[in-house]
Parts: sequence; structure tokens; C-alpha cells
Amino acid sequence: MKKILTTLLSLLFLFNVNSFASETLSIEKQLVGIVGAISGTVKTETRELKTGDKIYLNETIVAGASSGTQILLLDQSTFTIGEDSEVVMDTFIYDPATNDGKIVASVKQGSLKVISGLISKKNPDALTVEVPEGTLGSRGTEFQTIVSKGKTDTLLIGPGKNNTLGMRPGVVLVGNSLGSTLLDNPYSMASMTKNKAPGQAKKITKNQLKKFNKKMRSLKVAKLSGGETKQKRKALKKELRKELKSLGLDKKEIKKIIKTNIQKDKKKKIAIKENNKKKKKKAKAKNKKKNKKKKAKAKNNKKNKKKKAKAKKSSKKKKKAVKKKSSKKKKKAVKKKSTKKKKKAVKKKSKKKKKKVVKKKPKKKKKKVVKKKPKKKKKVVKKKKPKKKKKKPKKKKKKKKKKKKKK
Repeated sequence: MKKILTTLLSLLFLFNVNSFASETLSIEKQLVGIVGAISGTVKTETRELKTGDKIYLNETIVAGASSGTQILLLDQSTFTIGEDSEVVMDTFIYDPATNDGKIVASVKQGSLKVISGLISKKNPDALTVEVPEGTLGSRGTEFQTIVSKGKTDTLLIGPGKNNTLGMRPGVVLVGNSLGSTLLDNPYSMASMTKNKAPGQAKKITKNQLKKFNKKMRSLKVAKLSGGETKQKRKALKKELRKELKSLGLDKKEIKKIIKTNIQKDKKKKIAIKENNKKKKKKAKAKNKKKNKKKKAKAKNNKKNKKKKAKAKKSSKKKKKAVKKKSSKKKKKAVKKKSTKKKKKAVKKKSKKKKKKVVKKKPKKKKKKVVKKKPKKKKKVVKKKKPKKKKKKPKKKKKKKKKKKKKK
């Protein structure tokens, strides 16, 4: 029903453009879309918005704290504006007969989530979003951007290359005057800062994804509370019929439009359900295979654990035995070495003592003998002179005799 509601709202504006295709560009207030869902307080420069209100070109949409809105454009594109955000629709050109056109929006702050519509299907490069740090070029995809102070983070949500619905793979070109980065894998993101080229594409982390989801938490997109769903849907249908009547359409034409769109939505839902069933079946088959493998692995692991435990026990016993043997051998070796060292030390000491004794005795004897003998000889030689002196006294005696004679 949510998709039916969005398509009905978009059809309102589709026929509005059909009836005034040649005049839309010249009118001051050019119709762009309608408010499909809202929570909290969302305003423009002149009014506070409610569900079903029309959105015009160059209007600044401001969502306050814990507030948000979803705008359905004439080409069936959806713009979801998060809390604390400011978004302007700068350019909107659309020809419903050929689906040619161009969309340019600018995000001054906050968060914007975009799901491209018919214009992007015809011309993938026709939707751009301007941010303070650069531009985001969408090519038939779903993406979200968050603009904060001096930084813009952009996330590509999908669809992927091998999607089951046969949709064109989503691509977002993040760029500025200094460079560009291409996001072509679902849940890849890139960041831009002022005066710098965009960063490389990276896979989003869980914490980063939480930040993107928090910006949209205030608006549970087009979800209504349980008791009020039917009443609000009926009221919206009545408003749509009134708008279509005011455009000059008959009841039959209105019914045909609604029926065709309902049938299209049903077909899409059936295709989605079938794809989901196939996916579930594949997932179940995979889970069964995985469970079987896990059980087999568990059994093998138990067997391996038992074998390992036995091997460990045997290895421990062997190690203990080896350790005991090695410790005994080491002790014996240490004892042998110590005894050998002691014996060697004793032998060395005894040899040194003997050498000392042998060396000292001959040296002392030789020195004493050699020194004393020549000294004695010298003394003998010197004592010969006094012999001559002995002769002198003889002379003295003679002199004495002479003296005696004189007397």
C-alpha cells in the first residue's frame, strides 16, 4: 500500500504537468512534487508543511530537530530529508511524454536520501545534488548524503550489479574541481572536505552506517501508526481525486489511472515476493549444507581432539622419560667433568710446586759459588801489596840502626 500511495501521489503531478506541459517553465510557482510523509516540524520560508502539501521550485525546505519529510517528485523520484536539514530544489524540468528532463537539488546542511525516478531511467546523468564541497552525480540509483561542517559523506545504497529485479546498477560520481571518485558497489562511501579532492571509495563500517540511519530515524518513511492507517489512506485518496478532478479529468479516466498503477504495483510486489522466496529457498539450502558441513566438522573435531589428547599424553610420558634420562646423563656428565677438573687442578698444582722447588735450589747454589770465588781471589791479589810494605819496615830498621849508630 505504501508503494501504491507513492505512485498515486506521483500520478497527480504527472497529469498536472501533462495539462500544463508548455506553461510550467513560465509560471512563477512551478510545481515540483508533493509531501508524501512528514514527522515533527518541517517548514519553508512562508509556511509549515503537512502531508499532501505541494512543493514548488526554489523553495527551501527546513526540517527541525527530530523531524523529517519525504517528497514525491513528478517523475516518481523520492527525496527523503532528515533531521536538522536544509534542502532546495534548484532545477526541475520534466516532459512526461518522453520522460526527458533535469533535476538539480542543493543540500546546505543535514541529510538527504534520493531514489531516482523516470528522468534518471531515460538519462542517467540528469540528476545531480550540489553540496558545499562539490557535486554528486546520480546515475539511476539510491544514495544518501550527510553534510556537516566542512565535510560531506556520501553512501551508495544500491542497486548492485547483479540485482534480481533487472535494474540498472547504481552509480554515484562524487567530485569537485580537484578530482572525483566513483561509487559503484552497494554500501560503499566516500568523503569530501573543503579544498581537497574526494577520498577513495571504501566499504562502510557498522558505526558509519548507524550515523546514516540516525539521520533518518525521526522519519519512518511513509509508515503510519496501526489504528490510523486506513483513515489517512482514504483521506489521501480523496485529496488525489479532488486534485485530478480540478485538472479536468473524468471519473473514468481517474479510475483507469488508479487501476493501471495498482496493477503495476501488484506485479512489482509479486515479482519481489517471488524473488524473496527464491532467495529464502537458496538461503535455506545453503544453511542446510552449512549445517551438514558443521556437523561433519564437529565430529571430525571431536575425533581429532581425542587423538590429540592421546598423542599429548603419550608425548608427555615420552618427554618425561626423556627428561629423566637426559637429567641423569647430565648429572653424570657434570660429575665426571667436575671430577676431571678437580684431578686436573690437583695435578697442575703438584706440577707447579715441583717446578718451583727444582728451579729455586740450583739457582741459589750457582749464584753463591760464582760470586764468592772471584771475590776471594781478588782479596788474595790485593794482599800482596802489604808484602812490599813488610820490606819497608826493614828499611826502617836500617834507619833505626843508623840512628843508633849515630848516637
